[in-house]
Amino acid sequence: MTATYETQRAALAEVVAIPVTPFTEDGTIDGDTHRALLRRLLDGGIRTLTPNGNTGEFYALTPEERNLVTELTIDEAGDRAAVLVGVGHDMPTAVASARHARELGAQMVMVHQPVHPYVSEGGWVDYHRAIAEAVPELGVVPYIRNPVLPGARLADLADICPNVIGVKYAVPDAARFAAFARDAGLDRFVWVAGLAEPYAPSYFSAGATGFTSGLVNVAPAVSLNMIEALRAGDYPAAMKVWEQIRRFEELRAANTSANNVTVVKEALASLGLCRREVRPPSRELPESERAEVAGIAAGWSI
Repeated sequence: MTATYETQRAALAEVVAIPVTPFTEDGTIDGDTHRALLRRLLDGGIRTLTPNGNTGEFYALTPEERNLVTELTIDEAGDRAAVLVGVGHDMPTAVASARHARELGAQMVMVHQPVHPYVSEGGWVDYHRAIAEAVPELGVVPYIRNPVLPGARLADLADICPNVIGVKYAVPDAARFAAFARDAGLDRFVWVAGLAEPYAPSYFSAGATGFTSGLVNVAPAVSLNMIEALRAGDYPAAMKVWEQIRRFEELRAANTSANNVTVVKEALASLGLCRREVRPPSRELPESERAEVAGIAAGWSI
């Protein structure tokens, strides 16, 4: 019987939460707080979790820490949420991480954009193919940040690997997204707006059915309000949420997203939910900017 991956596809058409990775005072992963933050997401109605995403400081974690984050997330999620594990780095590391996720019971893996100064179209296909073929039981979701990759290459990959079922598209260009999705096959994949709430309305209008979120760590209800409005085709309501979260997301996006994770952790710290520490090359917010973030979080009446 040919796998259809319908459960995995449905899980992508959601608010795809990217949990933070909290640290203790000595800089190690705070497992207890991590579990508490995951439970808060689950209790708030979130049904898809991505451990080892960018908001989780994927590139600042050691291989052992990435495995720990995966283990904590899958164990805490149980049958309450689908788990889409972020994998990447060199090909053997990505393959090993994907197999580790499979062994623990994850449903899907998200493949981070290859970090390499020379990425060819064919090499992009080869990289993803190696990972997808290593875990044929799992749904595979490429994370696309490359604005020049043509949609035809994604179609080529899926021809070879039918478990490539969705795309996290994170190029900040709604027209480019619309063209890419149609060139690859609009109905062939689940399209996830990979630039979160600020881009979700425009990407939904072009075919996305889910979006990723770091803000959801702070206010799950706000993110769920947006996706419900988008599902209903109520764009005025969705844009009211967009206005509500605009300043928070502007702070995250400032200086080429230097404070993307920092602002989320600062908001959580202001609510007493975790420490504010981030790892280099990220950096904590200066004292002078913390009050604004705290004010925004408090204003969401969490």
